[in-house]
Amino acid sequence: MNGNDSTFVARGWRRALREFMYGMSGYEIAQQALEIRASMETLFMLGVFGDMLGVPILPPYYGLRLLPFVVPQVEIWKRSVLRERELGSDHENHLHGV
Repeated sequence: MNGNDSTFVARGWRRALREFMYGMSGYEIAQQALEIRASMETLFMLGVFGDMLGVPILPPYYGLRLLPFVVPQVEIWKRSVLRERELGSDHENHLHGV
């Protein structure tokens, strides 16, 4: 084993330790941030394009101005909003500190 091999092994251990620590401390926070972002995007889409679902909140002028930027997400958004769900089904798999 020469000097290059030991450097490679040390980098591997550092990377493994860094990923382990991220899993222990930051993974749940990152997942929760992604969920919050998705719910905020859903609320934004509902506010701007709610008239597609029969919920007129903003005048259609603003929705039409923003429509070219969100065309790829409109179908996915409509499916997620109109999907049947049970009460509390959004957070049924979270352990929250357990």
